Amino acid sequence: MAPTRARGRPRHPLHEVAVDAGLVGRLLAAQHPDLAGLPRRVASRGWDNVMVRIGTVLAARLPARAQAVPLARNEHRWLPGLAALLPVPVPVPVRTGAPGEGYDWPWSVVPWFEGTPADAVPAGDRDLWAADLAEVLAALHVPAPREAPANAFRGVPMTMRDEDVRARLGVDGPGGLVLRRAWAAGVDAPAWAGPPLWLHGDPHPANLLTSQGRLTAVLDFGDLTAGDPASDLATAWLCFGAEARALFFETYAARTGLGARTLEALRRRARGWAAALVPPLSAHPGEHPGLAAVAAHAEEQLVAELGPATS
Repeated sequence: MAPTRARGRPRHPLHEVAVDAGLVGRLLAAQHPDLAGLPRRVASRGWDNVMVRIGTVLAARLPARAQAVPLARNEHRWLPGLAALLPVPVPVPVRTGAPGEGYDWPWSVVPWFEGTPADAVPAGDRDLWAADLAEVLAALHVPAPREAPANAFRGVPMTMRDEDVRARLGVDGPGGLVLRRAWAAGVDAPAWAGPPLWLHGDPHPANLLTSQGRLTAVLDFGDLTAGDPASDLATAWLCFGAEARALFFETYAARTGLGARTLEALRRRARGWAAALVPPLSAHPGEHPGLAAVAAHAEEQLVAELGPATS
């Protein structure tokens, strides 16, 4: 795929192209001129996409690196249907955009939801909506069609990721030892024996929107895939404390009808996936301090749950 010619230099270390309000203005003028006169401002720069707010109720979402392009296409295809399953709003594209104005990739116009990303909320306050998140994931986790998007990193058997993850967790100190113990226990747990289920793929706190103690929207379905739900349920260690996490799994079990043995194995695998997420979430603290705080919280929860580390 050819690199884009968008003007300027990226302002995020993972981005390959510069995306700003000026580029969005030019794209809107060429393709959606009825929106071109609305005020615009950059609202967020994630790992894969840049969000530019358009007026008060819309935003443009543009991939900022090549690996995000197929993820955007997955959202365009699948999210409209999946939205009907979910009890909270999700950013179904209301318009799509084509390459142009020096930008070579597809892009979207999505609804703008008011609220606070959960990575900016104190950890204790996130506990208030543990049951809400369990309800959302239980509603999403239904059998997926064979043509659902594949993802080499989410929803796969843990044995497929074992070598890479163990290398990532090869860090010194008590925290690293606990992360490796959590991952190893997940690998040793019985594998998922059910059909591949629809998965969000990346429901960490920065992709969860909150307001007044409730979960109000779930964002960024770019990693949408199908498989073992354990990788989605890892968010219970990223978001919550022990009591809220217990409520999360109780609610999930009640809504899905999973038996005790299946649920226990699922929980062990989910805990392992949570350990695997700590290093990448903490990798860019300057650009994403909220995710770095989430990673620290998850590590604290794993240490508290598994007990003191031993070499």
